[in-house]
Amino acid sequence: MVETLVYLAATLAGAAFLLALWRFLKGPSAADRVVAFDVLTIVSITGIVVIAFAEGRGIYLDVALIYALLSFLGVIAIARYLERGF
Repeated sequence: MVETLVYLAATLAGAAFLLALWRFLKGPSAADRVVAFDVLTIVSITGIVVIAFAEGRGIYLDVALIYALLSFLGVIAIARYLERGF
């Protein structure tokens, strides 16, 4: 049962990744692309956590945490640039 839920979570995360990638590539404005980029990083972090759970490796959670922090800083920097420049 747990394996089925892990596969379901991975499938839904993959579908969310593809939809966010489409919005990132076809977004009509820069703000849409920034939001899509943030969603892509969140879905990627979700994928790392699902893999960590499936493999039973806690070290992947540290990788996901560092990736989340760097993603947050990147999105803040891009948002600030779009708002008024560096």
